[in-house]
Amino acid sequence: MDAINPLIPSGYDIAWSVVALVGAVLAIVALVSLARSARHLSARQALGWVLLTIFIPILGPVTWLAIGRRAQGMPPREA
Repeated sequence: MDAINPLIPSGYDIAWSVVALVGAVLAIVALVSLARSARHLSARQALGWVLLTIFIPILGPVTWLAIGRRAQGMPPREA
């Protein structure tokens, strides 16, 4: 007799695995991109982007790839 869990269909298990894999790939791509462009960022900005990318799984890397890479070409503002 197969051990099938009636509470969690296998489709959900596959979907969550795909979401986790996509999140991991996005994080790796964003961190590599961030490392390549870190010389254009201040230490505080780079740290902020790294923390955002690591601690906010999908939204952090997508934000860096969509907004951060474009903004890094601009000179830093003086306070």
